[in-house]
Amino acid sequence: MKVSFPYMGTTIVYKKLLELLGHEVVMPPKPSQYTINLGVKYSPEFACFPLKVITGSYIEAAELGAEVIVTSGGHGPCRAGFYEQVHRRILEEKGFNVDFIVFNSMFRDFKQFFANMMMLKGTNSWFKIAQSLLMVYDMIKKLDILEKRVQELRAYELKKGETTKAWEQIQIGFDKASSKKDLQQAFNNGEVLLNQIKTFNIYDKDRIRIGIVGEIYVVMESSINMKMEELLGNLGAEVERSQYLSEWVAYNALPGFMNRTHEVEILKKGEPYIPINIGGHAKQTVGHIVDYSQRGFDGVIHLMPFGCLPELVSQSIVPKISQALDIPVLTLSIDEQSGTANSLTRVEAFMDLIKGKRMKKIS
Repeated sequence: MKVSFPYMGTTIVYKKLLELLGHEVVMPPKPSQYTINLGVKYSPEFACFPLKVITGSYIEAAELGAEVIVTSGGHGPCRAGFYEQVHRRILEEKGFNVDFIVFNSMFRDFKQFFANMMMLKGTNSWFKIAQSLLMVYDMIKKLDILEKRVQELRAYELKKGETTKAWEQIQIGFDKASSKKDLQQAFNNGEVLLNQIKTFNIYDKDRIRIGIVGEIYVVMESSINMKMEELLGNLGAEVERSQYLSEWVAYNALPGFMNRTHEVEILKKGEPYIPINIGGHAKQTVGHIVDYSQRGFDGVIHLMPFGCLPELVSQSIVPKISQALDIPVLTLSIDEQSGTANSLTRVEAFMDLIKGKRMKKIS
């Protein structure tokens, strides 16, 4: 069957897993202004921005012949749990007969999780399934290691744009990998590429580190967050995201009694500010701000999709945390009307604020 998925972050890992299972993959185009316009046109006006962008991606994938869309669900009050029903109805109204396979954590509903696995399993043996899953997880971890290095190097590159080009080449190399040996070779080649990038020397005391927090889709997908990581890197800041795919997979794949992942620690740090589950990644947002403060980061960018209810709650708490922990936080609301120039001006002013704050501390 022809299978597609939402475009988010390093999409090559989703493509690789489905290919290993023998499916014909329909790659959704990288979200563009056309994608956003499509989504806005056919989505409910009051819907959150990620729903609108994903709507546009699904329409483009359906036009390319996708028969099945594999995606994840949501939990708690977050409306992501209803995305599948909304998207199914929108596609039906446009004349597309597309089925959905929605994965939630296996610990919430193992029966449904198993049923979804059976639909994707096809004629593959369970050994083949396990082998494919382990290989793709290894791929995710290796990509995350290299991406974190990219986010550090970009701030100090002598030739602007060289690190970004290297990262694009690295992803192409991983996309071609079809075995564990190929994966290791792609990882080694990636390290070589990054080691070749010429950087200027900087003292540890002069390093500026910025954390990016917020709803997972706008944090991980650069095409809709105005390439925030690149922007901050070009302004001389090392960047670390609150969401990485390997950490998300580890947290959702391990049972509670043995789950000692970083995500668990972050949720505990967010507990004093949001003691109940309000869905989305609101608790992780405040937890990561606390974590970044404790680790000596200079500031935090909070990316909030317009219409996202959990992030609206976290936004109301952010000023209190920022003042209590003495860490600057800039909240950017992102939707189809967001202007790159306006956001660029705000981020540049935020960086000037951080540099001024640091100089005051030094003096």
